[in-house]
Amino acid sequence: MGKKKHKGETPQERVKRLMKAGKVKKKCCRSSDRCGKCPVLALRKAKAKLAA
Repeated sequence: MGKKKHKGETPQERVKRLMKAGKVKKKCCRSSDRCGKCPVLALRKAKAKLAA
């Protein structure tokens, strides 16, 4: 089995999928510098990846 391709996926849908997989937390802890599992940071990364 290979990886599934998610074409036409919005950044929000990508972050939601990462939350279900346990890669991203469900709620931001609002620390001064964002942690690695922050949904806010994940959304920024997904939007940047879509724009590139």
